[in-house]
Amino acid sequence: MTGTTPAAAELVQRAAGVIAAKHRGDLDGAEKLLSAFGSEQAKTLGFYLLADLSLGLLRAQSGQSMDDLVRELSLIVAATATPPEP
Repeated sequence: MTGTTPAAAELVQRAAGVIAAKHRGDLDGAEKLLSAFGSEQAKTLGFYLLADLSLGLLRAQSGQSMDDLVRELSLIVAATATPPEP
């Protein structure tokens, strides 16, 4: 996330705040933070940058390649995904 602008950093912080609020059971707070994004594009960028930063931190800690991390994440998602209702 090199060269992140202050506006992008704010989006990342907001996205992290949504996740933190949800995990502590503050669903109203999470909803307020989600609505504060202003646009779907801003929300998408914030969560994309947060995911990129998180995977980078995990890669640095684990020593795995990004490809291996993404492959492992994909397998976990596939194993836990519930098929949609018909």
